[in-house]
Amino acid sequence: MEFFWGVMALVVAGGLGSPITLAVLRLARAVDDQKRPPAPVTNSETPAAEVTGETEAALEKAAPDTPGVLRGGLVIGILERTGVALAILLNEPVAIAYVVAIKGLGRYAELKETPAAAERFIIGTLTSLLWACAVAGLTAVYLL
Repeated sequence: MEFFWGVMALVVAGGLGSPITLAVLRLARAVDDQKRPPAPVTNSETPAAEVTGETEAALEKAAPDTPGVLRGGLVIGILERTGVALAILLNEPVAIAYVVAIKGLGRYAELKETPAAAERFIIGTLTSLLWACAVAGLTAVYLL
């Protein structure tokens, strides 16, 4: 029976953490969108195309959802949450550091170049870790 609950905890931690992480990322984006200054107003001396082109370029640079940024995040998140939950269930907390270190080193180049990606990485990683720890911890305490 313990094996069953352990497997169920891994499935819940790994699979059901994705919608929670996405919801937290959407919430963070909504907060950022509220703080973003309004788009500049065009005047008659500056052609509209130049202003909107610059504005669009600035928004694309700052937007965390640009194509190609943090590709594979869904699969990496599932593996991360499963690894963290497994480490807790096996009573090997040091393995959590390995999971986080591997993820950070694998993303280092992208995170160094794009501040928006780094922010998204931190929010997603913390949400995933908290979810996996909560599921595995509750399973270990109450069901195993």
